[in-house]
Formats: sequence, structure tokens, C-alpha cells
Amino acid sequence: MNKKKKVGCFVAAAGVFLLVSLPGCAAKRDLVDLAPGIKRPRIALVLGSGAARGFAHVGVIRVLEQEKIPIDLIVGTSVGSLVGAIYADKRNSFELEWEAFKLEKDDIFDFSILRAKRGPVKGDKLENFILRHVSAKNIEDMKIPFVAVAADLNTGAEVLLDTGSVAKAVRASSSIPGVFEPLLYNGRHLIDGGVLGGIVPGAARKYGADIVIAVDIGKSVENYETDNVIDITLQAIDIMGSRIDGYKQKEADVLIQPEVGDVSTMDFSQKKKCMVAGIAAAQAKIGEIRKLISKW
Repeated sequence: MNKKKKVGCFVAAAGVFLLVSLPGCAAKRDLVDLAPGIKRPRIALVLGSGAARGFAHVGVIRVLEQEKIPIDLIVGTSVGSLVGAIYADKRNSFELEWEAFKLEKDDIFDFSILRAKRGPVKGDKLENFILRHVSAKNIEDMKIPFVAVAADLNTGAEVLLDTGSVAKAVRASSSIPGVFEPLLYNGRHLIDGGVLGGIVPGAARKYGADIVIAVDIGKSVENYETDNVIDITLQAIDIMGSRIDGYKQKEADVLIQPEVGDVSTMDFSQKKKCMVAGIAAAQAKIGEIRKLISKW
């Protein structure tokens, strides 16, 4: 092989290595590894953003578990990453409900006037909540493969967090810009993945999923409780996300949309209502899911 060809091969190999290794790049490894002899599709559950409406995810997961629909991968954005991390750790919907329902607004927001320059909420409280309620400290140790979706504040790139600290990944994915201080993690300033859209079915495909079930809790963006900067910021992100999700929904094989549009994104008093809405929405899609699975 001549010198030019050797150099070309080296550059190409280096390019492939970087593409696979750097967080947030398009080429990702398979996280879904079924046991030998199991012949069925690999199923991913994509949980969307929506703050307090995220308790609907708990209801969806309960139904999927009761109906014995396997979940081989969880991809979560913002509150979807928080609920998804708890379930990926427990793999038990009753334990998920028990832990998730402990979450209150005060467990998330640690306000500091001194930090208002980059965001009035630091994010330590949210990170500590995950440390207390999720046993696995690293994503690699979770019972179900898990990915948290964040965004790079400086480049706008999608960042898929599939290794390392669970608490840091959820914190990054939930760092609402203008509210939370961006999280400096692995050399990047990370913010809430919801700025790129509430759901990310395409990310699940990158990890080898055959069937993608997406849960969109941002179906309605109508909200008149916008009396402070946090409510306004959340509402603005919801509006942006709803427009983006109109396109991303097409990437999902099954779309579940709980009726939680009348619940304010900051209303943590509606947990039971959101969960019940999630249960109803998931039950309505079980037939469609089973039909897809039967085709494999």
C-alpha cells in the first residue's frame, strides 16, 4: 500500500472512531441486546418533556408493564429523563410510582439570587433527588438501557448521555434555559433537551430499536398561568417544542398522547390526574403495539 493510501485509511479510521466516541454524534452503539434465542423486535420507550405533566409517564409505564410489553431501551427528555431514570433503575412500575410521587417542586428548584446571571436555579436539588431515589450511580449499571437527551448550549447539538453519572445526565437534560444554570459536563455547557423538541424518536433508532413508542405530554400548549419568569420560560419552550414535535412524531411507530393539556407545567398537585390520563392513553394503544410486535 502506498503512502497516500495509508494516510487515507488512517484518516478514515480516525473519523469513524471520533464519530462513534463523541457524545451527541449521530453514530451510536447498540444498547439493546436481547438474550440469545429471543426472536422479537427491540422496543424503545421515548418519554417526552413537560415538567409536572410528566407524571403521565408513570401511568403509561404501568400499563405497558401490566400488559407485558417489553421495554428494552428508555430515552428521556427533561422530566422524561427523570421518570425514565427511576424506572430504568427499578424496572418495577409500583416502585416507580412510589418514588416519582415523592417529587415536589421544592425538590427541583434551589433558587439563588447570586446565580441569577446564568439562571436563578442551580440544579443541585434535582441532582440530589436522583442520588437519593435511584440506586444505580452510573447509567451503565441500570437494569434497562437508558439515554438522557440534552442540548449543547453553544453549538445547538443534540447530546445523548448514555454513560456516566445518572444524576448529572438527568440534571443536564432538565436544565431549562433561563431558569436553571447550564450544567458544565464533559467540557460542554448542557441545557434541557426539550429545546430541540419534546420527544426524540430518532435517537432511539440510533441505538438499535426496531419499534419506538413515544409518549408526548405536550399535546396542548394552551396555558394562562404565566405570571412569572419561570412560567413564561416554560410556556415559550412548550410552544417551540410543540411545533418541532409535529415533525418528530412521524418518526415514532406508536404515539401515545395523554390528555394533560389542562395541567400547568408547574402544577405538582395534579399527579394522580396525570397518571390516570397516562393509563387511559396507553390502554388505547395496546392493540396497535401488539399488532406491530406480531409482525416480527
